[in-house]
Amino acid sequence: MSRPGDDFDGTWLFAQECQFVAGADRASALPPIGLTEVAFAGRSNVGKSSLLNALTGRNHLARVSHTPGRTQQLNFFQLGQHLWLVDLPGHGYAEVSKAKKKQWGAVTETYIRTRPSLRRVMLLVDSRHGTKDSDEKLMDLMDEAALSYQVVMTKADKVKAPELEAMRAKLTAHLSKRRACHPEILVTSAHDGIGMTELRDNLALIAKGQA
Repeated sequence: MSRPGDDFDGTWLFAQECQFVAGADRASALPPIGLTEVAFAGRSNVGKSSLLNALTGRNHLARVSHTPGRTQQLNFFQLGQHLWLVDLPGHGYAEVSKAKKKQWGAVTETYIRTRPSLRRVMLLVDSRHGTKDSDEKLMDLMDEAALSYQVVMTKADKVKAPELEAMRAKLTAHLSKRRACHPEILVTSAHDGIGMTELRDNLALIAKGQA
């Protein structure tokens, strides 16, 4: 399914083979620089694994669990020859030790501050609850590092349309004050497939260096 040059969209990009590249639980274990990278971050119960699986059309790419905090390292996946998807450990609540949380935080901060191939972080936010303190702390870090990030609202199927639009408007106003935040908020549901095409197209633009 090869296509020459940069003439591709999200549908084509996410039809490519997606393979696990590496996992890193400390900065020294980060893999060598490869392709353009987009990372996915979010609270431990925001539905990050479900979204990654729905996005790639692979049921078991990311481990889904009813227990928050199952992603315990940075997981790198290669999508064709164009993009690496990076699954970051969930921040906020997780049933792990303080030492483990500190270790996750350290490697995530190093990755955000120093990774030259990281083009954007997709920050997942529950459509029902908006941002929490742990989200705000991560955004503070990315603002300080001048790293582009974009909010992706998850679980849109669990919210009625008026409340969903009200939350998006609230987030838009709040995030407009943050200098490294991309102005467009994406709305998604891994369960219903809402917003998957838009998210794939957005990531294709990043892969091509056009966003």
